[in-house]
Amino acid sequence: MKKALYTVATLAALLALTPLTALGEDGFYVGGSVGSASLSEDFDGFNVDSDSTALRLVAGWQINDYLSVEGGYQNFGAFEQTFTVNGEPVDVSLDADGFTFGGTGSFPLSDRFALYGRVGAFFWDGDAEINNVSQARPEDTNLYLGAGVSFALAGRLKLIVDWTRYKLEDTESNVISLGLSYGF
Repeated sequence: MKKALYTVATLAALLALTPLTALGEDGFYVGGSVGSASLSEDFDGFNVDSDSTALRLVAGWQINDYLSVEGGYQNFGAFEQTFTVNGEPVDVSLDADGFTFGGTGSFPLSDRFALYGRVGAFFWDGDAEINNVSQARPEDTNLYLGAGVSFALAGRLKLIVDWTRYKLEDTESNVISLGLSYGF
């Protein structure tokens, strides 16, 4: 239920910003990326140090050459690790996903290249399992921040390479990703 409320709040905020499209040359854009997420977390005495495949979808408004506002969805995949306890395997799995809402500041280096930084709120929930039995279902709202570079491929299609750090309660996950965005 909480995730649905965050989704509605994010979409409502984006719709409220609709008049901003008149201010920017680029207007509305959508994008997606795939990457590698890392996590190192001590969970119930198990030190989970794992990587997983992360997926991100975004939609936003490019206000001008320097600022944009975006909302999105981030899925970290599952951080899984097997431990041996008293000769028996113990499977530990941690996963999280959620919605983002934030801003991006860009610094164009040329007509095709730009550096950018991102910051915002991450509304997430997760699941922690030991041997496929749920042990905890944390949820919170935390900060995310990141930086990257974009390269205009053709027209309004851009290649994006970035790093983003997501705060997840008492730990952090770093995501390095490669993606595409398209402006309308």
